[in-house]
Amino acid sequence: MNDRPTGPSPEGPEQPALFEWEDTLPASLPDGGGFRDGPQARRMLDIREVYAEPAALASPRGRQIMARLPGVPVTEVAGHWRISSLHGNDGNVARWTRVKTETLVLGVRQTLTTRPNGRSADWIAPGASNGCAMACAYCYVPRRKGYANPITLFTNIGAIVAHVRRHVQAQGPKREPNQCDPQSWVYDIGENGDCSVDALVSDNTADLIAAFRGLPTAKASFATKFVNPDLLALDPRGRTRVRFSVMPTSDSRLLDIRTSPVTDRIAAAADFLDAGYEVHFNLSPVVLRPGWQRDWADLLVHLDDVLPDRVKRQAAAEIIMLTHNQQLHEVNLGWHPRAEEVLWQPAAQETKRSENGALNVRYAREVKHTALVQLRELIAVHAPWLRIRYAF
Repeated sequence: MNDRPTGPSPEGPEQPALFEWEDTLPASLPDGGGFRDGPQARRMLDIREVYAEPAALASPRGRQIMARLPGVPVTEVAGHWRISSLHGNDGNVARWTRVKTETLVLGVRQTLTTRPNGRSADWIAPGASNGCAMACAYCYVPRRKGYANPITLFTNIGAIVAHVRRHVQAQGPKREPNQCDPQSWVYDIGENGDCSVDALVSDNTADLIAAFRGLPTAKASFATKFVNPDLLALDPRGRTRVRFSVMPTSDSRLLDIRTSPVTDRIAAAADFLDAGYEVHFNLSPVVLRPGWQRDWADLLVHLDDVLPDRVKRQAAAEIIMLTHNQQLHEVNLGWHPRAEEVLWQPAAQETKRSENGALNVRYAREVKHTALVQLRELIAVHAPWLRIRYAF
């Protein structure tokens, strides 16, 4: 896996991409209104149908969301998790990205639990969403859903925030530093979605950021592949960590469908830091294919060249190696088979039982170990300021 690429060129699927590369905007608030009312947001989410639980529709957050979607038809469903015409319709695979653009699900989160993590965060908070309008080919969220994975927004945000507040208060001050943070309890608030995209259609992200602003012993954390300038106005006061996920551009063009370009994510780091966020990076996922070392070196050089010192001084990173899944592999073959030419590599992968019981595949132990050593060496040479919090 050390040679130059000999496989397919890194082109996206036939579905239209969200952005033309020359058409992206800088991370600054536009004049005359919020980003979510502008043309880029409408290309990301042009909601034409809503599936909703009755209780979600009746809630204040549900009414607020629907007020922004006048005239959009609503289909009431008993539960948000299994909707036969959506998740159970294999014809949706051919419309994978269109469903993400045009469909929204509203539900009520029934289980409010906070789970220990210890890797990226101390705790995984109950998320305010599940699913995403972006279409990263390696995403783990749709593995158990079936044939569609649009955004599901949970409208009982008040209960979610109250639960998190109680959990934080029960912990008291953090007693010992760890890889998550030296002083604060870190809560991942976006495990199964992208908070930046959720903010295009809901105030759930804003409510969570506001809650952590008033919790001096804890901070929120979420990973994102989307630059949403509206988040710059939310005044996190250092209590929210944004983790911009980055990978080589050639990988991103093939695998990160409908996301902000990697260069835009990197360019946004200083604006988010200046707006009061802590800014980290996810080197994620690391996909092993011919030429990967060269392309990651180029990415690290770019980070070193463009990031100002104030970003570098507080930055840290997570390294996350690719994990894949047989069911997702089969779904991807129906809408983006080119991605599977690099994601599905049985000769280099082995089965893995995940914490949730799913049977996934990951790089074989020795393959993964060798790659992590090589990537750490590249970081030491090209971005020695980038502290690695953990590698998985």
